[in-house]
Amino acid sequence: MRNVKFAAAFFSICVFMSACSNDESQEQSIPDNGEASEQIEETVVEAVEESVVSPLTGLETDEQNITQRPVSVMINNHPAARPQSGLTKADIVYEVLAEGNITRFLAVFQSDIPDIIGPVRSARPYYIDLSKGYDSLYIAHGYSPDALVKLTNGEVDSLNGMEYDGTLFWRADHRKAPHNSYISKENILEGAISKQYEVAAEVEPFEFLSEEEVQNLEGEHVNKFVIKYDNSQTWQATYEYNQTDKVYSRYSDTQQTVDLESNDPVKLSNIFVVEMDHNIVDDYGRRGIDLKSGGKALLLQNGLMKEVEWVNEDGRILPVKDGNIVKFVPGKTWINIVPNLDMFLIQSQE
Repeated sequence: MRNVKFAAAFFSICVFMSACSNDESQEQSIPDNGEASEQIEETVVEAVEESVVSPLTGLETDEQNITQRPVSVMINNHPAARPQSGLTKADIVYEVLAEGNITRFLAVFQSDIPDIIGPVRSARPYYIDLSKGYDSLYIAHGYSPDALVKLTNGEVDSLNGMEYDGTLFWRADHRKAPHNSYISKENILEGAISKQYEVAAEVEPFEFLSEEEVQNLEGEHVNKFVIKYDNSQTWQATYEYNQTDKVYSRYSDTQQTVDLESNDPVKLSNIFVVEMDHNIVDDYGRRGIDLKSGGKALLLQNGLMKEVEWVNEDGRILPVKDGNIVKFVPGKTWINIVPNLDMFLIQSQE
């Protein structure tokens, strides 16, 4: 769109200049006080001043990415699956308990879909419900009985490794099953087209703070904190704020969360910790999680923490304060869902 506007502006300028050179009588009617020049400048500025931002990060992006339909992928967080592939490019990541003390990630990609994503793990009902908040294409390898019902009923457009193992999904030779299932951007597109799924969408944007609003944020200074999904460090998520880069780094079991292929670290602008009711639903230890009722939460941005609440708005988990949606800092967001906020521990403050 910007290129089209610029071309139109450029064309109008050329016509204007041509008319001036071919008709001296018209030239006499042009104001000599700089008004014409100002009009031309305003036209060009108007053509290029519009920037295109990602709906889920608030950061500038390429125009063709705006209509990319979100893709939500179940990513393994077992120690045997670390470091993962693709997490650094996710716009939104939900970290949620699966069975026992093991968390899994639902990584939502919209502004940038990686070439390699994984290891991919099996579906659970609440991960499916979270993906619906973005009308995303849901990617998993396997499913619980309740998740299978949702997938079979067509609640989401999905691709599953149980159907496409060895075709769209492949097994990496550097890891052992079930921690070695991967999928690519190319294969996701191929699978979506084969199933006649929509690959473009109008994505509802989050609300983001302006630069001035970010500078004026208030809260308790917190530079480092840990979320204890278990007493063992293996299942703890630690975040540390970098004052220079203005982003959070993430660690599992003292190891920084990085991309397997590039070694690039996860860099986050918002950490949203939400307390939700959890219950055990079967003998295997699978869980049910109340995603709808709202409740207590903590929001960490710009090295500051404040107490908020969470609401489910059209399937998205959002922070609220005094009844109003709290805006995100432009950048990537990690949402940790916990049974109790007592699992959140501050390790250092300014």
